[in-house]
Parts: sequence; C-alpha cells; structure tokens
Amino acid sequence: MAYPIEKKLVVGISSTALFDFSTEHAIFLNEGLEAFRLYQKENRAIVPPPGAAFPFIKRLLHLNKIFPDHMPVEVVILSRNDPEAGLRMMDAMPTYGLDITRAFFLSGQAPYPYMAAVNACLYLSTDKKEVKDAIAGGYPAGHVLPCSSFDDTDDTQLRIAFDFDGVLVDDEAETKYADGGLPLFHYHEVENKDKPLKNGPLMPLMQRISGIQKIETENANRVNSAAKAIRVSIVTARNAPAHERLINTMKSLGIEVDELFLTGGIEKKNILDVMKPQIFFDDQIGHLKPASENTPCVHIPFGIRNQ
Repeated sequence: MAYPIEKKLVVGISSTALFDFSTEHAIFLNEGLEAFRLYQKENRAIVPPPGAAFPFIKRLLHLNKIFPDHMPVEVVILSRNDPEAGLRMMDAMPTYGLDITRAFFLSGQAPYPYMAAVNACLYLSTDKKEVKDAIAGGYPAGHVLPCSSFDDTDDTQLRIAFDFDGVLVDDEAETKYADGGLPLFHYHEVENKDKPLKNGPLMPLMQRISGIQKIETENANRVNSAAKAIRVSIVTARNAPAHERLINTMKSLGIEVDELFLTGGIEKKNILDVMKPQIFFDDQIGHLKPASENTPCVHIPFGIRNQ
C-alpha cells in the first residue's frame, strides 16, 4: 500500500547542499550571473561532485528501495537557480542513482516558502541568511556547513544524529540555563520532568522518521539489529538529573531512538567520529564546527542560543 502523502518524509534541498558547486558559486559572486550561467551551460556534461548533504540524501532515498511497498521518502530540489542553469544538476541525478524528479527553479527567489506546496518537513541550504529567514518565518530549515571529509562508502544504513534542546524541542530549558546557569537548569528540569517539552523546529522531521522506523518493527528480527535501515541518535549536552524530562518528552510522542548520549559537556565530535552519521543537527555552532571536520553538520539557527 502506498504511503499516505501526509505521512511521507519530504525533504527540500538546494543545489549547493546536494552538490559541490563552490567553484560555480565563486564565479557568481566574482563575475556575476551571466558568467555563472555560461559556465553551467559550457560544463553541462561535467557531473558535479557530491556536496555535504549528499550522503544523507543518498541514504534517505535508499529507504524507498528497502520499503518499496511504502515508498515513504521524497526529495525535492528547491533552488534559486534559473531553469537553464538547473539542467546540469538534473542531468547528474541518474549518474548518482538519485531518484529525484521534482525540482523548483526560482531564478533568485527564496525557495523555502514553497515547502508547504510539497509537504516538506525540512529544507537544507548552504545559504546562512536564507536559513535564518526561514526559521524566523516558522519553516523547519537548516544551514549545511562545509564538511572537510565525509564518509560516503557503499554502506546504505541511514544514521541521523540530533541535538535535543533548540532542535527537537523548543528552547525553554536553554532559557533557564541562560538565566541562572546549570543549577537553575537542573532544578527546572527536575521540577518539570513529567511535563513534555514543546516541539522544536525539527520534531516534525523526527516524527516522520519514527513513522518509517515503525514499518521496520513489523519485522521482529530487525527491531534491535545493528543492521537496521535507520539508526537515530540524540547527542545532547544534558546529563542527569536533566535526562528524565528528555526521555518522558519522547515517550509522550511515541518516539523511540536507538542511541542516547547524555554528554554533560563532552565534546560531541568525539562521539560523532565513532558513530559516523550522515548528518548531525545542532543549534549551537560551537558544537558543529569541530564536528564538521568528519561529519556533515547542519546548524539550526533557532532559539535563545542564536539571538
């Protein structure tokens, strides 16, 4: 049975997040639009190299091959490119085996307002200002950071890592930390341990992922298998006694994660280098910059940490 459209996991992505168009972008900045368009036209036969979000998108789309009766995923290009410049990108899809057929080329206009038109629960872009504007407008968007050396092996498992506060949930607890430091944060979280936190910008994405995970649980042999199609991790600076509210919040939503790291301030890069996720979402750029050496990282410019 086809997956209901309202439950399908749809991701919108810009051309520069999916492919490495850094040379082309430099031409646009230094020489202007016409030089950029001419370069794309003259180099149409040259396949662009993968960008930082490519490993995530590749494995996300692979879920349709694992669950062909459901086809639970779709990726849509949402691009500021004009239609002719977009030809090179669309030509690359069969080369990489990416089943991406829908694309919006908007000739300079912001793409994220079209997320609702395709039911997208995430928009990925390398344009920092565009993502900040999207988040301010209530759109679940993330700024894809450059990644020095990401792992793009033949491994097909999708590994996704999330920070918690300011990403999956709102910044209520982080506001308490800003007001009174760790003692007030811990006191507040213990007092409210049974009160679920409100959804943050990427909770809809997590809920769609959880829906796909539940398809896999229909096969009892794969429930705790290391070879699961998706492994979801939360890597948070929280530690005891602030852990219980996190767990109760996820439980209230019927969401289970495979791995929970209560780091208490341990450098997140140390964990991510072992885990090797194809993408990591965090609201604090200080955690992301070190991690982006080996892990594709996405900044969510939401909440008090980004004011």
